[in-house]
Amino acid sequence: MAKYSIFNNIEESDVKKMLNCFEAKKLHYKKDTTILSNIANTTDIGIIESGSAIIIRYNYNGTRTIIDKLTTGEIFGSFSTSHSEELYLISTEETDIIFFNYNRLINRCKKNCEYHNRLIENMLHILSIKMKTFNERIEVLTKKTIREKLLAYFNILTKKQISKSITLPFSLTDLADYLSIDRSAMMREIKNMKEEGLIESKGKKIYLLY
Repeated sequence: MAKYSIFNNIEESDVKKMLNCFEAKKLHYKKDTTILSNIANTTDIGIIESGSAIIIRYNYNGTRTIIDKLTTGEIFGSFSTSHSEELYLISTEETDIIFFNYNRLINRCKKNCEYHNRLIENMLHILSIKMKTFNERIEVLTKKTIREKLLAYFNILTKKQISKSITLPFSLTDLADYLSIDRSAMMREIKNMKEEGLIESKGKKIYLLY
């Protein structure tokens, strides 16, 4: 699904006025930097202007689960997660993020700017897309076997990338964390699927043969 920018149908000059009105700030992060250590408690909305980041949760035994990956144009904040425990936002490459206060967004400014209304509409649209993504992940995680989880996830990617030749948005290590499965067991299953003629793979490239 194509990215739907929070600034869609807003003139660039109006974007600058809006960000000034919201007292927005732009911050740069190097790769593997902790951007937020508790997303649920933030009062800011963040927009990935460039780069990417992952939302992760550490379990009681120290293992991690990747909740989501955010790329250019996507937004995040306490409104975008239902988790009460601490969730970390970690940059996966050089990343620029624009932050502005959530309360300034939901409380209309005195000028009742048209672009303010458009921004809210855009954000709601983005959240509806994000909800669909979360539902897809729940469908994958409810599969009983590693193979079923992998095939379900590959099928989702084929629809999004409109091709049976897909590129994983994660490294294989991160994919295992995203699917909440053991990496070694996942690699064995991928090997078995290749030997059975179900897929071909090279690194993050997967080609579905079925």
